[in-house]
Amino acid sequence: MNLLAKILLEAATNTPNDATASDGFTGILMSALPIVLVVVVFYFFLIRPQKKQQKETEQMRSSITVGDQVTTIGGIVGTVRQIKDDGELYVIETGANNDRLTIHKWAIQSKDTISE
Repeated sequence: MNLLAKILLEAATNTPNDATASDGFTGILMSALPIVLVVVVFYFFLIRPQKKQQKETEQMRSSITVGDQVTTIGGIVGTVRQIKDDGELYVIETGANNDRLTIHKWAIQSKDTISE
């Protein structure tokens, strides 16, 4: 019985130290910190600028009116002559023979001139 009392007394007096719990949290924080920093860097240098560019491109495509000169993704330069299907299709006129092409809104790369 004496041996059992000594073991129980020793177990009761050896409580975990607060520094040990704090060291565990600090260790987890220090191991997760580089991952958090990489995510933040990716957001500010890759994701945010890309979303800003997409927003500007969509705004440019939505502001196209009849008479604007546009360049398609394939490099075709033409003048918008008609807008169809609620602005989703554009009929452009291009070339010396004034050939007409129907293109999708997403196929426009840039708006070169503003109609008057």
